[in-house]
Amino acid sequence: MSLLLCSPSSSRISLQRKPSWTASRHQSFISMEEQKVLGFRSTNNEFIGMRIAGLGNKLRIQWNFLGGSRVMVHPKVTRLNNLRKGPIISASWLASSQIASSAFTLGTIAVLPFYTLMVLAPNTDLTRRTMESSMPYVLLGVLYAYLLYLSWTPDTLRAMFASKYWLPELPGITRMFSNEMTVSSAWIHLLAVDLFAARQVFHDGLKNKIETRHSVSLCLLFCPVGIVTHVITKVITQMAKRSH
Repeated sequence: MSLLLCSPSSSRISLQRKPSWTASRHQSFISMEEQKVLGFRSTNNEFIGMRIAGLGNKLRIQWNFLGGSRVMVHPKVTRLNNLRKGPIISASWLASSQIASSAFTLGTIAVLPFYTLMVLAPNTDLTRRTMESSMPYVLLGVLYAYLLYLSWTPDTLRAMFASKYWLPELPGITRMFSNEMTVSSAWIHLLAVDLFAARQVFHDGLKNKIETRHSVSLCLLFCPVGIVTHVITKVITQMAKRSH
């Protein structure tokens, strides 16, 4: 007599039959004990969003003349994995996004005091000494280099010089700026260059006694327009001086 059991989630079934005859020393009857071991295993079973790996059950059936039959089940669960469905966000991605956002905000706030001094107090000694220092550009340069290092990939140069003439192309630059770290580094680059241009406009205005507050203000966000405005203002001021 053999017994075969199946489980809906089982992937392998093994049947072992171990008949044995034993004679008891203290009893006057002969008993026959028949053991059947039915093991079935299942891997990667999923139940209500949970995955059970390494699931194994052993079913042992014993029968003899005196005691009848007995069934023993020994479940074995070795590991339980959570398989909740949903978006998985990498920790490294979160760190990169936070660094890019923090650097963007920090760089923007850092340049505002210099523009404020050049616009509101252009003729004070504090503004002149502050704008003669090169420390703001060094700090912005270090921050830019750090962001450039974080955003650099093996495909960066290929995206920048994608044409056969080793010239930048718009599609490659567009793909490169789809990365937040690249955008943040480019913003720091613009802030440093704009501040340097604004300082040049400011110093030229002090030297030639030309109004520069409107030109310096434009250099913050529209640097080329600010430079053009300063040139026009300089020409008009010199023409007015000559006419007098």
